[in-house]
Amino acid sequence: MKIKCLLVDDEPLAISLLQNHISKLDYLEVVGTCSNALKAAEVLRTTPVDLLFLDIKMPQITGIDFLKTLRNPPAVIFTTAYREYALESYELDIVDYLLKPITFDRFFKATDRYLRISAPVNTKVITPSQEDFIYIKNGSKFNKINIDSILYIESVKDYIVIHQKENVNLTAKYKISDIEIELQDKNFLRIHRSFIINLKNITAFTAYDVEFGTIEIPIGASYKEYAFKILKG
Repeated sequence: MKIKCLLVDDEPLAISLLQNHISKLDYLEVVGTCSNALKAAEVLRTTPVDLLFLDIKMPQITGIDFLKTLRNPPAVIFTTAYREYALESYELDIVDYLLKPITFDRFFKATDRYLRISAPVNTKVITPSQEDFIYIKNGSKFNKINIDSILYIESVKDYIVIHQKENVNLTAKYKISDIEIELQDKNFLRIHRSFIINLKNITAFTAYDVEFGTIEIPIGASYKEYAFKILKG
């Protein structure tokens, strides 16, 4: 059975892009498109919807405020050009937060996350080997990265470098803000505009830096108070 999707966005080009991405995945089906939240509310009253792709900044009512009005909302993936709503969005228990322009590989990861979240308990056997990895696109390849092997992630211009144990590194064209979202709830912490660390693998820390053996990673001034609080437990 296909997953029924409703697309809500006031930008026709954004709707078209989502429709194009969805057309490439046999398990997704578009049951409606809306240019604002009020029209979406009408569709939700009459049409079964499994997954809602919802823009945030729209006329009349924002996507966030609209979601708060729904008593029994479908699963939601936010689609937006604005990064600043990410924290508030995740507090609403959404599936994912996609930043425009939305690439197909990022879209695919979001739908795959929905599939894993929504799978029936009796057919989903969760083991550490299944859950503790991510895929990172590097060129035409999707590289499987074991979460526990990551020490820290470094942003270098338009790329990230994933520093792993035993001096194994992977460089990929990726935004650090995107991988920060993907690693949500996986025991990682952003401590600097250029660094995300794996809390499981640190060997020492101070109020100014974090250590992985002989490697020292600085804590940014704007991250210091929150990061130090998390590090101290």
